[in-house]
Amino acid sequence: MNTINLNHRCAVVTGGAQGFGRAIAERFVASGARVAIWDHDIAFAERTAKEIGDAVIAIQVDVADPAAVDAARDATLKAFGKIDILVNNAGIAGVNKTVWDTDYEEWRKVLRINLDGPFICCRSIVPAMVAHKYGRIVNIASIAGKEGNPNAAHYSASKAGLIALTKSLGKELASYDITVNAVTPAAAKTAIFDQMTQQHIDFMLSKIPKGRFVLVEELAAMVAWLASEDCSFSTGAVFDISGGRATY
Repeated sequence: MNTINLNHRCAVVTGGAQGFGRAIAERFVASGARVAIWDHDIAFAERTAKEIGDAVIAIQVDVADPAAVDAARDATLKAFGKIDILVNNAGIAGVNKTVWDTDYEEWRKVLRINLDGPFICCRSIVPAMVAHKYGRIVNIASIAGKEGNPNAAHYSASKAGLIALTKSLGKELASYDITVNAVTPAAAKTAIFDQMTQQHIDFMLSKIPKGRFVLVEELAAMVAWLASEDCSFSTGAVFDISGGRATY
C-alpha cells in the first residue's frame, strides 16, 4: 500500500457500511483521516465502524432526504468540527429490465438514490467546505454512465447524470480549493450483485479486457489520492478504473 497523507482530514463516506464504501473508509483511516459512515442501515454501519476502529463514527441517513442529510451534516460537524472530504458512494443497481418493461417507480427509486442523493449531499456540505476554504469531493459513478448497459437504463442514466454533476460542480468550485472528481469503475463483487441477474453479471465481465472485476481495494486507492492535497489541479474530471473496458 502506497502512503497517502490524509492526516487530520475528516471525511464523509455515504453507503460506507459495506462494499466500495467500507474499503474507502478503511483506506482513509489507514491514511490518517477520521471518517463518518453515512448509511441507511445504522446497525450495519455501527458494526462496520467498530470493526474499523475509533477513528470512525456511524450516522443513519437517507441520502435522498434533504432534512436527513442536513441533520447528518450537523452531527458530523459536531463530532469532527469540519468536513474536508465527501465521497458520494451510496447507490443501488435496480432491477434488470428493458426500458419498456421498467416500472416508473423503479426508475425513480434508482435515480433518487444514485443521482438525487449526491446532489443533496453536495448541496448540504459544500457551504461548509467553502467556509473552510478547502474540500475534496469524489463521486462514485460507473463505466455504465459512459457506455450505457442494456437492461440497466435507470442505473446507466443515473451514473451519466452523476458524471455531468461532477463536471458542473467542479467548474463552480474551481476557485475555492475544492476539487470535484468522479471515478468510473467496472463492477466489483459486492452486495450490489445481489440485485442483478447472472446474465447481466456475465455481460459486464465479458466487456472487461482484464478478464476480472475490479477489487474494492483498487478503487479505494484511487479515491484516496483524489481525496488528498496532492490532487490539487484535477477537477471536474472522470477517472477510469474499468480494466480497459472504457473506450473514452
